[in-house]
Amino acid sequence: MRVTITDVAKIAGVSKSTVSRIINGNLDQNTEETVKRVLKVIEELDYKPNALARGLKLTKTNIIGIILSNLQNPFWTNVLDGVEDTCHSLGYNLMIFNSNENAELEAEHLRSFDMRQLDGMIVNPTLKNMELYQKLNSKGFPFVSINRKIYGMDVNTVTVDNIKGARLALNHLITSGRKRIAIFLYSPEGISPRLERLEGYYQALKENGIKIDSNLIRFIPEQKGEVVPVVQSLLAGHDPPDAIFSTNNLMTLEILEGIKKINLKIPDDIALVGYDETVWSKHLNPPLTTVKQPGYEMGGIAAKRLIQLIESPNDDSLNPEVVSLEPFLIIRDSCGSKKGGILH
Repeated sequence: MRVTITDVAKIAGVSKSTVSRIINGNLDQNTEETVKRVLKVIEELDYKPNALARGLKLTKTNIIGIILSNLQNPFWTNVLDGVEDTCHSLGYNLMIFNSNENAELEAEHLRSFDMRQLDGMIVNPTLKNMELYQKLNSKGFPFVSINRKIYGMDVNTVTVDNIKGARLALNHLITSGRKRIAIFLYSPEGISPRLERLEGYYQALKENGIKIDSNLIRFIPEQKGEVVPVVQSLLAGHDPPDAIFSTNNLMTLEILEGIKKINLKIPDDIALVGYDETVWSKHLNPPLTTVKQPGYEMGGIAAKRLIQLIESPNDDSLNPEVVSLEPFLIIRDSCGSKKGGILH
């Protein structure tokens, strides 16, 4: 028996006109709680209005969506520039959504994509909504994962070689004379860039004959204010590190704050390498050595691939693939190096 809009309205406890407005993307007239409830019922009942119920898309809108995990992170500015420039050049508009690493919010955005009649989506996934990713993928909805791999799913993905990025950072610290190198990461939780940067850390230490010290591997909850006390405790404790590898640029700011609070000097007392080049990296005192990811290129490639999937849905040459881009190291003064430059 076919599910109707009346069924959705009854279960959600709203009027049919409210359901209709939400389906058509007119969300402003309803509370956030109402929108979430209606979208959840639509998902649970697998309701599709009219033409969509027959597996047909009502119209091509030339609009794609992108869900990012944290718009406060400056890295995503470059990625968005690449996505937007490519969309503009190919005649598409872009809708931007922020999950803020919140699985429920991400799920709400994902459920709304069909209702908004978007042609496709790019997502930096929280990796906590596997059933929804799989459902979209199995339906043939054009879908590209960016930055993070979705393990166990055959999906187009654009990412960066994070193992190489970490190895570049570690090898530079080691050649600068550092031996006790701490790594700071947000809790991995199956997130590929974090896992791969940790793997690159392990590989570089082993290749250079440096014993891995578990006390120097610090996993931090992804909440503001958590990093500073860990930095202070580690650097003020017994046998402290002589270098820190920060795996996230927002984390780097808190590491710098922690170092400053205990009156240590970079690079004399502690060396530091950050991940992701930012506009402020070269203006710090001393200027920060960073691993640069090609964010603009990542965004452009992801958008181009998505639009290919939208415009050529039956093209067998567009089988799912993982594109891995190359990072490089921008050498400045935060490790004690006498010579700056770029290392690939």
